[in-house]
Amino acid sequence: MVETGNHNHHHHPTPPSQSAPPPAMAQPLGSSRGPIFPAAEQLVHLHYCIHSNPSWVQTAILAFQHYIVMLGTTVMIASLLVPRMGGGPGDTARVIQSLLFMSGINTLLQTWFGTRLPTVMGPSFAYFISVLAIINDLNNSNFSNEHERFTHTIRAIQGSLIVSSFVNIILGYSSAWRYLTKFLSPVILVPAVCVVGLGLFARGFPQLGNCVEIGIPMLVVLVISQQYLRDIHPVARSMLERFALLVCIGLIWAFAAILTAAGAYSHVKEQTKSSCRTDHSSLVSSSPWIKIPYPFQWGTPIFRASHVFGMMGAAFVSSAESTATFYAAARLAGATAPPGHVLSRSIGLQGIGQLLEGIFGSVVGTTASVENVGLLGLTRVGSRRVVQISTAFMIFFSIFGKFGAFFASIPLPIFAAIYCILYGIVAAIGISFIQFMNNNSMRNIYVLGVSLFLGISIPQYFIMNTDANGHGPLRTSAGWFNDILNTIFSSPPTVALMVGGILDNTVEARHSAQDRGLAWLDPFNRRNGDSRNEEFYSYPLRINEYIPSRFR
Repeated sequence: MVETGNHNHHHHPTPPSQSAPPPAMAQPLGSSRGPIFPAAEQLVHLHYCIHSNPSWVQTAILAFQHYIVMLGTTVMIASLLVPRMGGGPGDTARVIQSLLFMSGINTLLQTWFGTRLPTVMGPSFAYFISVLAIINDLNNSNFSNEHERFTHTIRAIQGSLIVSSFVNIILGYSSAWRYLTKFLSPVILVPAVCVVGLGLFARGFPQLGNCVEIGIPMLVVLVISQQYLRDIHPVARSMLERFALLVCIGLIWAFAAILTAAGAYSHVKEQTKSSCRTDHSSLVSSSPWIKIPYPFQWGTPIFRASHVFGMMGAAFVSSAESTATFYAAARLAGATAPPGHVLSRSIGLQGIGQLLEGIFGSVVGTTASVENVGLLGLTRVGSRRVVQISTAFMIFFSIFGKFGAFFASIPLPIFAAIYCILYGIVAAIGISFIQFMNNNSMRNIYVLGVSLFLGISIPQYFIMNTDANGHGPLRTSAGWFNDILNTIFSSPPTVALMVGGILDNTVEARHSAQDRGLAWLDPFNRRNGDSRNEEFYSYPLRINEYIPSRFR
């Protein structure tokens, strides 16, 4: 990973031992031929790369923006799962606090000791099927009240998270994941990273459509302000490019509050109320003023083999999804492709994070947040410090519940409008890896096309045939076996990695090493293969980076 020079100025990364190539190389052969753009290992249009940092004021605002973006998925997961578990609004608020707290801790661990990339570790939908299986398994049990059912269910989830965390710990620290990443090539990275974004299409416009009167304005205003109004003045350009997201959220949230107060949603169906109203979640009134998440806050974990096996599949899926997301994050942070050993240690650390989540009482494990990686591209700020400072907001608002609940009451269609852009940026970054392979090879076209299509099509089949209780299309007498395979094949990145990995390493693989782009990727996987890898091999915490110069 390249070191930047001045931490206080814009920086464009330069490959070692050569000057940066011009953005376009005009060809003299005929006027009809346009410019041909050379491959660029690192993006050159970023304002701040992984080591270059904005001013402290801008860093704080950008960090808060990262917190707001990851909040949408956190609230969505808690709002979907906790009522099914028998919990009320107060329980939902406490679960959100626990998820935020663990996201902050895991993000710090990853940015300090894991990949050291600017990736937020947020709650993962990969665990959804496994958690639903636990909820449904306990539905037939006798409980004196719903709150007792909730605490018993979350204790069972805790036990499953604790045991299944060793899947990631073993995969990571045994170097098994490092061995698997040796089979990756740009031909596989293109569909895998693409579907990390495209595979989440259901959380974009379909979710926005639940309240089009605030979702559509949010999408339109964000595009206009961030892409068009920035050209009205040089100062407006930098401000809107980096902070338009917060401004738009504030405007549309206020608009939604006006509609709610005016009674626009007084006589509509319940689903519209829950999507559009700003006062429907009851999170603010149900949240405690101060509540510090602590180990085993719900009680002693419950361990059951059938629950654990299902959760193991989710742990494996979260590893695959994080791996694809890390490649996107490295590109958007101005870094080189992460070496295999770095991915391996990050997956092991993700397992330790899941172990902590089981101890502290989260309802799902974490994975690298796709939306926050997309935010790196939207703001063109890939600074690691920004993401590390964002953990302060996560931990602060997880402790002071009323303040955190205030922001958690933002209507979900507003987040869905944001995701329409952020997921698209991540998908486009996946396409950018195509420059490192032979685009004209029919063999590569075949592998890329099949793995990309099946990476979307197979999970869609499993999702469409999964009922409200989490029972997928695979239904054998072994429930734990069903949960594992239904979880794996419901994940677009996992399917894309599996299909692409098999095809790319078996179809004319030996004779197509150069076409596959292995020559580009191989140096990053060797200790002395590229001088920019030095950052991945060390753990300099650089405490001075976080102390303003006037206090040093």
